[in-house]
Amino acid sequence: MKSKLSDKNIQPVKFKKVFLKRDDEVVCIAGKDKGKRGKILALDKKKGKVVVSGVNKRKKFLRPTQENPRGGEIEIESPIHISNVMYFDSKTKKGVRLSFRDLNGKKVRVIKKDNREV
Repeated sequence: MKSKLSDKNIQPVKFKKVFLKRDDEVVCIAGKDKGKRGKILALDKKKGKVVVSGVNKRKKFLRPTQENPRGGEIEIESPIHISNVMYFDSKTKKGVRLSFRDLNGKKVRVIKKDNREV
């Protein structure tokens, strides 16, 4: 059974490179939650979506069950487009762009502005 919130007519777009990973701290740069920070909970590279804690919350209504006889509503995070978030640098307290560099034969993520390793 498909969710009503699923993207029905959206073709999957694979980004060339995704610099973000799970548990990275990011800042939202567009939309109603602009400026909010949170950790990445899930990352869908095929659809280009990311789920961030505390960002893009939606209400989900639960029907009554035996465990929860009253039912009720809960708030869950919905996915947002990956282009609407940036990696949050704790040193500069800003969103920064990332790139890959080869250091000692290993491919590591670095901050573009000052080439610091993430």
